[in-house]
Amino acid sequence: MAKGHFNLGVIVPAVLGTAGLLIACKWAALQRWRHASPGHARLWAAGWALFALWLASLLFFWSRLLGMGLAPAQVPPVQAIVVLGSATLDGGPRPPLAARLDTAAALARLQPQALIAVCGGVDWGEKESEAEIMARYLQQRHGIEPGRLVLEKHSTSTELNLRLSRPLLAERGVGADAPMAIVSSDFHLMRVMAMARRQGLGDAHPVAAPTPPTMRFNAWLREYFAMASSWALGEV
Repeated sequence: MAKGHFNLGVIVPAVLGTAGLLIACKWAALQRWRHASPGHARLWAAGWALFALWLASLLFFWSRLLGMGLAPAQVPPVQAIVVLGSATLDGGPRPPLAARLDTAAALARLQPQALIAVCGGVDWGEKESEAEIMARYLQQRHGIEPGRLVLEKHSTSTELNLRLSRPLLAERGVGADAPMAIVSSDFHLMRVMAMARRQGLGDAHPVAAPTPPTMRFNAWLREYFAMASSWALGEV
């Protein structure tokens, strides 16, 4: 939060930690309230039961994320490598996005015939789109030829990353049924592949970029809520 990061993966732990401190500080008073009536006791038990159910669902979701995605060397031949956008800062990629681009570059070296689609619109406070920043990073850091790059510069979500990049790839001869690799952070791939299937991308291979250890817990927690939101919106 001190660095300006406000999302559910950051806010929820802060709220839970604050609630835990308040419960600890007011424990004696809470116990007196709990024993004051049977209704209070039932409400107390129900609250903890709901919290336990939520925690169990979170742990189950995290267990599903483990091992998602392929390493670049495991990917079969593809016609396109689609790199999904993430946050940028001061004209450069933040660490999770840099990891996605480094992973895509490793795959691009193994499959020099594949086009590389970089996806994402303009972040808040930025002057360039994520796609433009990603393309520059791949060219300057990894020596990727500009002719291999396809820039999708208008999307504002994962769902739009996939949807808006399709016609651009089609213009370069890569149809929806063509084999392609989708590169994203490891925790993100379950939701990505559900969206890809819903959009008719039948031969898409998930490629996992590592999440920086300092961001892993917050990212995985945020993804829990993002998956729920995508399900509610009918994206997955």
